Amino acid sequence: MKNEYLLLTPGPLSTSETVRQAMLKDWCTWDDDYNKEVVEVIRTKLVQLATKHKGYTSVLMQGSGTASVEATIGTAMGKHGKLLIIDNGAYGARIAQIAQYLDIPCHIIAPGETSQPSLDEVEVALTVDPEISHVAIVHCETTTGMLNPIESFSKLAKSYGKTVILDAMSSFGGIPMDIGELGIDFMISSANKCIQGVPGFGFVIAKEDKLVECKGQARSLSLDLYDQWQCMENNHGKWRFTSPTHTVRAFFQALIELEEEGGVEARHLRYQTNQKTLVTGMKELGFKPLLDETLHSPIITSFYSPIESEYDFKAFYDRLKEQGFVIYPGKVSNADCFRIGNIGEVYPNDIERLIAAIEKSMYWKQAETVV
Repeated sequence: MKNEYLLLTPGPLSTSETVRQAMLKDWCTWDDDYNKEVVEVIRTKLVQLATKHKGYTSVLMQGSGTASVEATIGTAMGKHGKLLIIDNGAYGARIAQIAQYLDIPCHIIAPGETSQPSLDEVEVALTVDPEISHVAIVHCETTTGMLNPIESFSKLAKSYGKTVILDAMSSFGGIPMDIGELGIDFMISSANKCIQGVPGFGFVIAKEDKLVECKGQARSLSLDLYDQWQCMENNHGKWRFTSPTHTVRAFFQALIELEEEGGVEARHLRYQTNQKTLVTGMKELGFKPLLDETLHSPIITSFYSPIESEYDFKAFYDRLKEQGFVIYPGKVSNADCFRIGNIGEVYPNDIERLIAAIEKSMYWKQAETVV
């Protein structure tokens, strides 16, 4: 069950052999062996990972991470609410797109893909627009690798009495945080990110009293976060509709492996080491990071593409894949770049091997040498 290549992406990502092996058994969605001993344990562990504060619960939702974001937005927002959105990347923009699809009024603050939001601008919006009831921000914007200032943002929003929604899709489980300390009301993430499971479901960790307020508000049957929560609460982990059983069992194994590694702090240290090793090696090869170092997350890093006319991303990508590494194309609108992820079953020695493979794949430099 060895992988052909290492996925250096922000998810799906390379998983351990034992996580993949966990999917080799079939499970009955009605059975207590699955619901009580797998789903309910996952729900409890997720809350414990997220906060030491009481009053939080977790809900698992079928589908991609975006499905869980849409479930949260579509359920948490009442008919008369308005959503303030920080859009400094593709995933902030996606929240805005979800709001528009669901006909939810929104106020968008868009500082650009390489800038963090201005708290002054956020405060002005909260001051002049009393209709704003909820605020949403992406923690790690994987468009660029930007890490947004969620502590100050959440503190400001709570001082105005707003409900805070955090998209921690690419950070939860890989960056230490206590959402209770931060005042987060709804936090959203996915199975195939820093906890190192496989795709198939997302999850929301929320304040119970905030979820209770959501009854009857959902704009979708399948994405009714409140109803899904009630079903799991009342039926010991039972999902309303077909559960992605194999993915869920793999996630259970991934949580065990997170604990064995030393928890979120240890995983964060590994990811940080991966990222620093990557940036150092790439700079030595002449590549320039897109973001200022102070803005980097340990999750994914964007690099400017080489300016040489011979450079072509697809050719570069293929050469790296032949050597066992898969990277990501750029997603920034105003810069030609590519991205390399630092998360998953990836270690510093893997990054060192990647740097050597990149050097071999720099065919445009080799062409210069021949000339």
